[in-house]
Amino acid sequence: MSSQESLQNASKSRLEFSKHGNSLGATGYVCRNQQTATNNDFLGRAGDAISVSPPKGGFDKICVGAAWDNDTALSKSMVGRLLGIKKKIDIDLDLGCLYEMQDGTRGTVQAFGDLYGEYDKAPFISLSGDERTGDAEGDDEYMLINGQKWSEVKRLVLYIYIYKGAQDWAQVSPQIQLRIPGQKQIVITPSVHSKNLSLCVLAGLENIRNGIKVTNYTEFFPGHEEMDRAFGWGLQWDDGAKGH
Repeated sequence: MSSQESLQNASKSRLEFSKHGNSLGATGYVCRNQQTATNNDFLGRAGDAISVSPPKGGFDKICVGAAWDNDTALSKSMVGRLLGIKKKIDIDLDLGCLYEMQDGTRGTVQAFGDLYGEYDKAPFISLSGDERTGDAEGDDEYMLINGQKWSEVKRLVLYIYIYKGAQDWAQVSPQIQLRIPGQKQIVITPSVHSKNLSLCVLAGLENIRNGIKVTNYTEFFPGHEEMDRAFGWGLQWDDGAKGH
């Protein structure tokens, strides 16, 4: 099945995704106040950027994970709000990326539409299989980038979208965690939050002389088609039915 057919099929019938309502994302939510914060570089404002030079021999396996805090929602009951009672959010966030190769090829990697990518061949990006029952142990979704093939990638746009649950990003405080061997973990968080827009573009990765420039984008969209239009990717999303 072609990527185009996968996109169109995904638009016509929604899949029941992971239901990880009790999870904290791929690696667990990282707070600046935690001791582990000293082992992280935080990009918390739109426009914040950091560059990583390529090591001798090139990059190794690069991991991109999504994490969120699902313990921050106030109870909707009157008593709960008055007492400040919080409860877990039944939410399913999913990680995706737009990619552009050096030869101009463009596409997307995401669970919606079963577009999981490839690690050993173009686009050299693979998404972990979406755990549909919520019963399996281990990490939630994450992406692996083949660092040895980074020279063939031009740029990536990393986004998180809400498949199920709260539409207020402030409730879940999403973040993207970028783990590059030999470097501090880079944590990208939104500089502002939005309500009722289900897709958040958090970061961009650019190939600069075979190094990696990471930039905080913090842009919100109602769906994939609007994101595509804003970044000029030119993919066909079947009349925008992929928005939430």
